[in-house]
Amino acid sequence: MSQTKYIFVTGGVSSSLGKGIIAASLAKLLQARGYKTTIQKLDPYINIDPGTLNPYEHGECYVTDDGAETDLDLGHYERFLNVKTSQANNVTTGRIYQSVIDKERRGEFLGKTVQVVPHITNEIKERIQILGKSGDYDIVITEIGGTVGDIESLPYIEAVRQLLWELGDHNGIVIHLTLIPYLSAAGELKTKPTQHSVKTLMESGINADILVCRTEHEISDEIKQKLALFCNVKREAVIQSIDASTIYDVPILMQEEGLDTVTLQKLALPDTVRPNLDLWNQFLNKHKNPKHEVTIGLVGKYVELQDSYKSILESFIHAGAVNEVKVNVRSIHSEHITVKNYEQKLKGLNGILVAPGFGERGIEGKIKAVQFARENNIPFLGICLGMQMAVIEFSRNVLGYKDATSTEMLASTEHPVINLMEAQKNITNKGGTMRLGSWDCELKEGSLVKEVYHGATEISERHRHRYEFNNDYKAQIEKAGMIASGVNKETGLVEIIEIPKHPWFIGVQYHPEYKSTVLTPHPLFVGFVKAALLHKI
Repeated sequence: MSQTKYIFVTGGVSSSLGKGIIAASLAKLLQARGYKTTIQKLDPYINIDPGTLNPYEHGECYVTDDGAETDLDLGHYERFLNVKTSQANNVTTGRIYQSVIDKERRGEFLGKTVQVVPHITNEIKERIQILGKSGDYDIVITEIGGTVGDIESLPYIEAVRQLLWELGDHNGIVIHLTLIPYLSAAGELKTKPTQHSVKTLMESGINADILVCRTEHEISDEIKQKLALFCNVKREAVIQSIDASTIYDVPILMQEEGLDTVTLQKLALPDTVRPNLDLWNQFLNKHKNPKHEVTIGLVGKYVELQDSYKSILESFIHAGAVNEVKVNVRSIHSEHITVKNYEQKLKGLNGILVAPGFGERGIEGKIKAVQFARENNIPFLGICLGMQMAVIEFSRNVLGYKDATSTEMLASTEHPVINLMEAQKNITNKGGTMRLGSWDCELKEGSLVKEVYHGATEISERHRHRYEFNNDYKAQIEKAGMIASGVNKETGLVEIIEIPKHPWFIGVQYHPEYKSTVLTPHPLFVGFVKAALLHKI
């Protein structure tokens, strides 16, 4: 292809309709046809990135190989496409304005009054085209966060309008995702909200090329014809997106509706190759027809909002399919685990995962969950803070250091078995200053984790933390039976701990869930689910 094509995905009527899943599903179909495709997310909030946001408010913060703290939708993009994303795949209003203000301070706009149009919109257009101009992609899909009509989204919508005009015919299209609500009292689906949403988009100078309609009930041909007429789109460009049992069904449903076909027509691209979804369908078949079932406890302090641990939950789906196991995840709030009730809270589990997090709240419950897993030979996986809790629990109950803890929780502790990283001690800003992105880790010969990683001697995994295993205690801890089975050679930082005498007990400082995809499930989750099944049997 001589020119990169652009697809813009907007949303209307309601938030949380699944723009990210639709964008990822379309990208999957186009990729399966041989087109090199990527997706980016434009977020209208003024934070520079979601790194400082509460997980209750924004869900998990997803981290890329290059250390960008990004929106959780980038996790969907990677899980569907099996292609890595980067900082260029996620742009926020905060980052846009920061860049423009920095340019103004450097004198790049001397003599000019800096305004939303053209300066902010030009910056947005530049960011949208970074991936397209790299030469690596045939098609770039850009998801616009928020809902059409939101005041925060207006600069993005205006930038899209300008860019569509500049790109010319067949080089850029708009897919508008909307809601067709069902009124039970009337017993019918209503199109009026969608009509108003499309009208709002048109008032900004943009015509939707394709309508994707989220619905709980089948949309009749009559309704599709009505939507086409009133929303000024072709009849074949009205696509039904009905509720699915799993997000991984959506690419198949979109193919059946012809979303990829009509997209290629709008972009004037060849529609000669049928999508090759054999591996995807194999995964779906195993996922939907498990031979076994296990129950794994997810112990965390943000469990009320499932999106807080989105990548972990999806990783269990990927690993479950490989093992032909249905993984039932029991969410357990760590604040609700106490000395009196921990056995009751944790009984009946085939595996225990202690989740990542920050701060003091709920850590004693996490420590108790680690102890229960260790003493009862239940398969255990600790991620980031979960790994640190495993070290603290071992130090308290095996080494006998009853006050052992992390300096994150108690700076004055006599036994800081988890301590602030040396490089972090003079940092005061919170945003984007942690140890982020991919770091290498050398695996210990004869360790369980080396076996889990299929004999690899070195791995690379994504990080997001400030505190670390305190090497001053390494010799004592290893002598007592917990070994450091993965270490970063350059820094000497302990990346992985395990207990060889336990059937399956591993803690990792990094976040394996960020790299698990449909086609390449993460080996740690695959091994953990397999161990949970063996424990049950």
